[in-house]
Amino acid sequence: MAKEVFVDQDECTGCELCVDTLPEVFEMTSDGVSKVHNSSGADEDKIQDVIDSCPAECIHWK
Repeated sequence: MAKEVFVDQDECTGCELCVDTLPEVFEMTSDGVSKVHNSSGADEDKIQDVIDSCPAECIHWK
């Protein structure tokens, strides 16, 4: 079973780095924070790169 990624929206600063990098996985909400709209939209290595790059450290694997 593939891993699922999620964004802790309480920790998200809304920098949009994840959305700019992987728009096929992440999108911004009307509240100005990121959310996952397609956890299988990219391979796990690309998602892990975004997780590692997130300045708020709010993106995690379930």
